[in-house]
Amino acid sequence: MVRDGKPPSSLQHHRPSQGFAVVTGASSGIGRELAKRAAAAGFDLVLAADEPRIHDVAMELQQTGSIVDAMCVDLSTTQGVDDFVHFVEDLDRPVDLLIANAGIDHGGAFVETDLSQTLAVIDTNIRGSVSLIHQIARRMGARGAGKILVTASIVSVLPGPFHATYCASKAFLDSFAQALRYEMKERGVSVTCLMPGVTETGVYQRAGMQDTWVGRSRKANAALVAKVAFEALMKGKAVAVPGLVNKIVTRLAALAPVALLAAVHAAATRPRNPARRGDTRSMTGKPADRGSS
Repeated sequence: MVRDGKPPSSLQHHRPSQGFAVVTGASSGIGRELAKRAAAAGFDLVLAADEPRIHDVAMELQQTGSIVDAMCVDLSTTQGVDDFVHFVEDLDRPVDLLIANAGIDHGGAFVETDLSQTLAVIDTNIRGSVSLIHQIARRMGARGAGKILVTASIVSVLPGPFHATYCASKAFLDSFAQALRYEMKERGVSVTCLMPGVTETGVYQRAGMQDTWVGRSRKANAALVAKVAFEALMKGKAVAVPGLVNKIVTRLAALAPVALLAAVHAAATRPRNPARRGDTRSMTGKPADRGSS
């Protein structure tokens, strides 16, 4: 069924379940494709996103024969996380898979961006993820079983000019997932860190980064990224890095000077608009209009 006032689906085609999966950030992009993978593998699901279309995704996935519940909720807040955990608990099923994929992005020079947008990245990517994982991982550990996927990013290994808070949040998740993996292995729970590169998810449009090289560049297919991620999750691998180029980047990042890495990243994320990149003067030599978008 789909809750929050949405009509329940017919369950006459429900098949035997392979387990129960929780997927956040499932309304689009990698999260949606991961939910599709889980449903195709026979898991029943509960989905979360802060967009009403999460219910449409749930209805779509019910056609696979899985029981799918969905909640439109803001996981950047403590109340939102608590409400979602209670929603999951009300279903009275142990969580076998937790796919912690919810996240937001925001680009531009740090001092030129609105502080509320910067803090929203921290609240969603770090506070929300940690809060949800803490509550569900405790229950998995008590049962001695479960698998967790944490969506970080390839940028977690790079300093991120014009993308500073987002990159730092993903670096946190990368480190957090590796540490949690070590702690949870003795409790029978595996933790996998997903490190995708530039992927077609719509995130760059929502982050206001259309005027950057990375915003205009060719992007990986979200379905292919999800395939690599889900296979790694099910095998209990430590890290999933989709794509040869991304694998090379992770190796080079460990060897290259930090200043060089920062310069390369800046070239990809520097906005064309002088005001957004923090220039005090425009390309014409005149003072940049700080109020321009």
